[in-house]
Amino acid sequence: MFTPTTHAVAGSLELSALCAIIPLFAFFLFLMVLKWKAHWSALASVVVALVVGILAFKMPTHLAVLSFTQGAFFGLFPIVYIIWMAVWIYDLTVKTGRFEDMRTIFSKIGRGDMRVQAMLIGFAFGGLLEALAGFGAPVAIVAAMLVAIGLKPMKAVLVTFVANCSPVAFGAMGIPVATGGLLTGIPGEQVAAMAGRQVSFVALIVPFVLAFIMDGMRGIRQTWPMALLLGVAFGGGQFLASNYFSYVLTDVVACLLSLTLGVAFLRFWKPTTPEDQASAIDADSVHLTTERTVMALFPYLLIVVVFSVTSLWKIGFDLPAALKSTDLKFGWPGLHGHVVNAAGEPVSNTLFNFNWLSTPGTILFLCGVITVLVYAANTCHGKYPLSIAGGFGELGRGGYKMRYSALTIAAVMGLAYVMNMSGQTAAIGAFLAGTGAIFPLLSPLLGWIGTWVTGSATSANALFAQMQATTAGQVGVSPTLLVGANTAGATLGKMMSPQTLTIAATAVNMENGEAKIMGQAWKYSLGLLVYVCVLVFLQSSVFGFMVVG
Repeated sequence: MFTPTTHAVAGSLELSALCAIIPLFAFFLFLMVLKWKAHWSALASVVVALVVGILAFKMPTHLAVLSFTQGAFFGLFPIVYIIWMAVWIYDLTVKTGRFEDMRTIFSKIGRGDMRVQAMLIGFAFGGLLEALAGFGAPVAIVAAMLVAIGLKPMKAVLVTFVANCSPVAFGAMGIPVATGGLLTGIPGEQVAAMAGRQVSFVALIVPFVLAFIMDGMRGIRQTWPMALLLGVAFGGGQFLASNYFSYVLTDVVACLLSLTLGVAFLRFWKPTTPEDQASAIDADSVHLTTERTVMALFPYLLIVVVFSVTSLWKIGFDLPAALKSTDLKFGWPGLHGHVVNAAGEPVSNTLFNFNWLSTPGTILFLCGVITVLVYAANTCHGKYPLSIAGGFGELGRGGYKMRYSALTIAAVMGLAYVMNMSGQTAAIGAFLAGTGAIFPLLSPLLGWIGTWVTGSATSANALFAQMQATTAGQVGVSPTLLVGANTAGATLGKMMSPQTLTIAATAVNMENGEAKIMGQAWKYSLGLLVYVCVLVFLQSSVFGFMVVG
């Protein structure tokens, strides 16, 4: 039996936290300073985490190794599986030539301005994918789409990362906030309402940040009406849905509202577009028939429809519950029951959920199969060629291209599990929680660290929500405020997560580009984190009326 403790190193929380940060520092060193390839950096960091967990945190060697195997398997399924399917669908549109038509469609909608297109695709449409799928699929799909409309790979990734941070708190039908509520005993509706009063302020400024990424201050000056409209529509939709409607549908409401208003606004407003920001496609010279338009958009419309049905359908029977009933849950062999909490109860992290049917990966696979059949049956007399064998051949080729990315993701998740099971992550959190009255200012930082390590806002809440609630009582602030803050901070750590970096690099074909992406992304991640930290601190003091409960 092994019980993780936050005072494992010489009985000192400070020394334990200092040792716990070593694997994360090592990953940064290997990737950014020594310029190792991402998979070697991740594997080397796993070795460091194992050494720290075994020697400093006194975790039995076999349990530490088994923690790694569980995390690595989770990295392969469902995470790599989801990304593989998402990339396959994109590859199908490229293989057939349908993506050229999609580029024309977005050029027409965005009035030929790539800055506006980036806002609509990355922010509004990408948010809808996050709402329905999550788990890395939106990053893979949106980054690839942005490259296809003419953005350079690095710019496409940065736009995707910043745009994606707004909807993550309510991604995959509200799982992160639901997890925070479940683990703390706070009603999920309260956690969602509080998070909605925080991330909606992030949504207000995200379109302006996107305009800056695309074209600096000139971009803000020339596109601010659209940025303002999308920010208010998205943020307002998040606030209203999370507080007064249904938090499960928060991002769906926000995305549809912003996308609808944005497209409508473009019917009578056109930005001043410099030549270097003009779409590479002369959309006015291309006549798209209704059939070509529908076929180009078909895979992504299909994704939205299928995910909506599988997530929401409860007429006659509960489809989401039926899908989840097929999940196979089991204790990880040799590990479950051997890692226990202070009360001697087995920790839940050692349970593995093999959700072979309900996972977004299988639903994306279904969408891919339908896309192959539809595209193979509608080649427009050979203009958009695709055979059924060729369509499934793309699936194999995509899997081969992802082999090193898959290894990186598996290693990163193994690293996260070793740090979590051994108590390293908890030691970092407990150290920050000991800062007393200033803790509300640092509260979002815990969520940020949780997602940085695990790549998941849901996992960040699983790690730190209970600690946030407990510390709130000690420092005299609302537990709901700090659990919401953990969720809000978690959304901003995703762009720094090694897992997300690899997903993005794979999607835009930047082989071993993780270090370059991190070198650019950290400025936006930390800048937005400071913004959220100040907001939460003000809510804990000056703006107490904004706190739920």
